[in-house]
Amino acid sequence: MALIEALFEELDLRWKPIGGGRLRLKVIGSAALMLQTEYDRGTKDGDVLETEAITPEVKARLLAFAGKGTELHKRFRMYLDIVIGGLPFLPQRPIFHPVAKLDRLKHLSVEALDVVDVVVSKFKRFSLNDEADVRGMAELGLLDHRALVRRFKSAVDRFQLDARAAELPRIIKNFNKAERDYLGAVPTTIDLPDLPE
Repeated sequence: MALIEALFEELDLRWKPIGGGRLRLKVIGSAALMLQTEYDRGTKDGDVLETEAITPEVKARLLAFAGKGTELHKRFRMYLDIVIGGLPFLPQRPIFHPVAKLDRLKHLSVEALDVVDVVVSKFKRFSLNDEADVRGMAELGLLDHRALVRRFKSAVDRFQLDARAAELPRIIKNFNKAERDYLGAVPTTIDLPDLPE
């Protein structure tokens, strides 16, 4: 069992519901890859996207149980981090899938960002770990080039309306590098409107 699965199982045991129903947690980043595939690499955190379900009270409780420096962090060498919804580079309508192997949880409903959408999100920062994640998904045969281009263009369309649109040329360069180096594909030309300097 992956550490991220064990962390969610232990959190579920300790969680006391607020309101009715299970709390939906939308996992992004490398943790989402590890929840859906055979991929595994060391990571210090499991990123959960902030949603309407994560009120300030819920966020405070999640971080008190499983945030940085908690007993669960020390035990599993991994902690939960809550990521502001508008921060990641994502397609206009990100796709999330229920994590079947965590369906048995009583208080939490864990969903993982689609593999292709996770890869798209990696091109913004594109650190060594991000590159390793993209390469790993390509090596596992989980990246269809046409789907990746379609989802990447959707993220570009969304990001053009953002104050950080000036970052798009660098993000596209990272995407083209991955197309060429990891998929053996001809880099896609992405047309951008004139962006402010």
